[in-house]
Amino acid sequence: MQSVNPFTGQIVGVYREYSPAEVEEIIIGVDHAFHSWKLTGFEQRSVFMKNLQHKLLERKDELAGIIVAEMGKIRREALGEIEKCASVCAFYAEHAASFLKNEPVKTEYCESYISYRPVGTILAVMPWNFPFWQVFRFLAPALMAGNTGVLKHASNVSGCALAIERLVREAGFPEHVFRTLLIGSKAVKAVIEHPLIKAVTLTGSTPAGKAVASVAGSVLKKSVLELGGSDPYLILEDADIETAARLCVTSRLLNAGQSCIGAKRFIAVDSVYEAFKAEFVRLMSEARFGDPLDPQTSIGPLARTDLRDELHQQVEKSREMGASVLIGGYLPEGKSPFYPPTVLENVVPGMPAYHEELFGPVAVLFRVKSLEEAVRIANDTVFGLGAGVFTADLEKGRALAEKGLNAGCVFVNDFVKSDPRLPFGGIKESGYGRELSAIGIREFVNVKTIVVK
Repeated sequence: MQSVNPFTGQIVGVYREYSPAEVEEIIIGVDHAFHSWKLTGFEQRSVFMKNLQHKLLERKDELAGIIVAEMGKIRREALGEIEKCASVCAFYAEHAASFLKNEPVKTEYCESYISYRPVGTILAVMPWNFPFWQVFRFLAPALMAGNTGVLKHASNVSGCALAIERLVREAGFPEHVFRTLLIGSKAVKAVIEHPLIKAVTLTGSTPAGKAVASVAGSVLKKSVLELGGSDPYLILEDADIETAARLCVTSRLLNAGQSCIGAKRFIAVDSVYEAFKAEFVRLMSEARFGDPLDPQTSIGPLARTDLRDELHQQVEKSREMGASVLIGGYLPEGKSPFYPPTVLENVVPGMPAYHEELFGPVAVLFRVKSLEEAVRIANDTVFGLGAGVFTADLEKGRALAEKGLNAGCVFVNDFVKSDPRLPFGGIKESGYGRELSAIGIREFVNVKTIVVK
């Protein structure tokens, strides 16, 4: 297993895949740790979680450097990712006890209440695009709930995976409460089926989610899936065009476009389409790709060359089928897997750019004649992760967000973000279940009814 710096092409880490016997030993150790960890109080867990928060902030430069080296994220975004991980640790350290406190229910019995109890060891299968954040938004609530965890991270960010394991241990958590499994994707099925693994959470592609859900279902284990997205953004006639374009471009180019909740489809009503297009294209054109460590760089390389080539094939096939490429849409010279900011229009059903997730800095513009047409196109997708609306009419924005757009998260006059205070997840082929907030920490607990007569 290798980690390769996508910008330089240099190998930054070589790792030996764990044998089945080593995986077995780790799982048994983590399960053993669960039986004592579940008995600790929230106050003690909170001390460790706050330690973890401080460790992240103290070492954020070092940790951000690992992210940059392994998957090419620009440095300021990598630093922001580490800071966000610290924030989710602080959030659950403060609120887990109240989220999981016993809830009395009035019945004819002398006492009846709901108790939230940990279920055991959870397997987390995580992707490379946010190699710390995706893990921590599972890790913080899971450990605070009294569960233990094992992590199967993407092979190209094994350095991040091992760094997270070390951080947890250095924060004071018992040694086997959270462990990393250095294994390939073919070994995941056996881990899910292991009797000491009680549930699984995955963030990744829709095909990967379907595979994991199938295995988990076959052994009656709960799964939470956060999968792909093709988030639509509606720009209405009363929108602030400059603000809308700026925020839409920010969302589209974040992490070089490699984000499930990145804005991808931009649907503007006819009266403002040209103005929005002009500002959107101008801002996309100003973005510059280059060295992720250079403060002037807007977007870094894609994480791997095969991912860049797949994205370009989606653009090329859409172009061949009649889509117009306003900017970008070419393979830059050099060995680094850069892809230029690209804007498509005249995209219609049947094209890859209409139906598929574009996991890179590629945007699709749609001109519509009515709000009804905008909503129809926005919802005409197999995905349902996030969506956005830009309008000065907040009542209209609320109505569209609540009743019109089919997605797990809808933001009015901003782009979609994950926030520890709010539940996060999707519908349709974007997955099921929720992470973060009080709802997220309750995904992997036994909601137990207690009645005393």
